[in-house]
Amino acid sequence: MDWSLNEGFETPGGVVRWGTQGSGEPLVLVHGTPYSSFLWRDIAPALARTRKVFFFDHLGFGQSEQRKGQDLSLAAQSRNFARLLDHWGLSRPSVVAHDIGGAVALRTLLLEERSYRDLTLFDAVSGGEWERGLFQLFLEHEEVFRKLPGYAHEALVAAHLRHATHTGFRPGILDAFLAPWRGEEGQAAFYRQYGQIRQADTAAYEHLLDGVSIPVRLVWGREDHILPPKYAEWLHERVPHAELHWIDGAGHLLQEDAPGRLLACLTAGFASG
Repeated sequence: MDWSLNEGFETPGGVVRWGTQGSGEPLVLVHGTPYSSFLWRDIAPALARTRKVFFFDHLGFGQSEQRKGQDLSLAAQSRNFARLLDHWGLSRPSVVAHDIGGAVALRTLLLEERSYRDLTLFDAVSGGEWERGLFQLFLEHEEVFRKLPGYAHEALVAAHLRHATHTGFRPGILDAFLAPWRGEEGQAAFYRQYGQIRQADTAAYEHLLDGVSIPVRLVWGREDHILPPKYAEWLHERVPHAELHWIDGAGHLLQEDAPGRLLACLTAGFASG
């Protein structure tokens, strides 16, 4: 499936590519790592039947610019997101965020002080002790991973991506997710972004979570092995009014494992609304 982001926005670190579909009340989709807005290829058109949907690739990801020296920390990505919201002229959009997109959305709300109409987080980095597993190895041994032979790097990234889905990828999808990380430049970009993602950037706003006053919805795959269900419970305890929905038989990538059930959650009204 062709997924082209036809618009560009200049940030201090390079060009962020973005796109939009539909009309109506604004809704912004925020992806995580090591993915791109390609994750929304089925979700965005369905939501665009009733909303104006915005999506983009974080700097250093997908179709956005990749180069040496970029600040790809969660703090920097949050500043970029705040700039994008201002560029789009969105004062109170609905925001839907996945994986590290959750941390970006929360930092933008709580520290960059942008306003949302409501916020949906699913299988998202939000806080607590999430520097773990393969991600922790990336942080500790970035230079070693950078030197892997290309075939070994690609095999590692493919295995990492497969680990995120409970049902498996449809034909051609894994290859699309791998594409930005292939070759010498792609390999460098992959470990560049992982080497800058730090738990300290979520710890900075944890004390503010109990003050979130907008409607918040949490959606989580029961079979998520990247961010297991305890991370949903951690966040639910800290945003007391948030509603929590479980999706059985789905892993970290609800967009791939259960797109219909995810859409049902995204199109339903908030319990507090």
